[in-house]
Amino acid sequence: MSDVEAGKFSVRAEGAKVLATYLEDAILSGRLRGGVKLPAERALSEKFGASRGAVRRVLADLKGRGLIAQAVGSGTFVLPGAHAPVAVTRDNRKREVIHTSPAELMEARLLIEPLMPGLIVRYATAVDFAKMTECLDRSEAAVSIEEFEHWDGELHKTFALATHNTFFLRVLELTNEVREQGEWGRLKRTSLTPERRTDYESQHRAIVNALRDRDADLACELLTGHLRQIRHNLFGV
Repeated sequence: MSDVEAGKFSVRAEGAKVLATYLEDAILSGRLRGGVKLPAERALSEKFGASRGAVRRVLADLKGRGLIAQAVGSGTFVLPGAHAPVAVTRDNRKREVIHTSPAELMEARLLIEPLMPGLIVRYATAVDFAKMTECLDRSEAAVSIEEFEHWDGELHKTFALATHNTFFLRVLELTNEVREQGEWGRLKRTSLTPERRTDYESQHRAIVNALRDRDADLACELLTGHLRQIRHNLFGV
């Protein structure tokens, strides 16, 4: 590496440190409040003189610590409550693990997620529906269970974003944390047959179509039925 290249690397690495410190302090202090959307990666890269890869690593660290959420096509948002005393600080970087069983997760989802269509039909924008369609297309094109499960989770997160209510975004972020734990993945791999995947994909399409038609009652009914089928396929109840 030449002296010039080394100098550029040093400056960009320092820029990443400044970015990390700035975002962490701003979030933990409450200057950046829950629900605030962060600038795009390119803008952060240019402002702080950090490489795009370094910006992604900084954001990944903040996401892993429960300070921000990222949604495909929507951007990066500060999570509600990230500035509270219970949030992760520099001296306590490991976020407390959420010990929730898959059965408890499904129970909570059946209570909470059917509440979302009422808000979605009132507040969702054309951009929100475009994101839903992208998730549908990518999940249907997925070649592995892990990829399908990822875009399935992104679709439900997009539902939360479309409510334009930060509470639901936080709830779905917690949901995805539990989904990433080993027990959920094991159950999904053993229960997700090709036929069931086809059913899920059809149900997803029907839910999005009902939301796009601004039919909250139908969307709620379809979403509830979808979640009940997942519960049955996972646990036989």
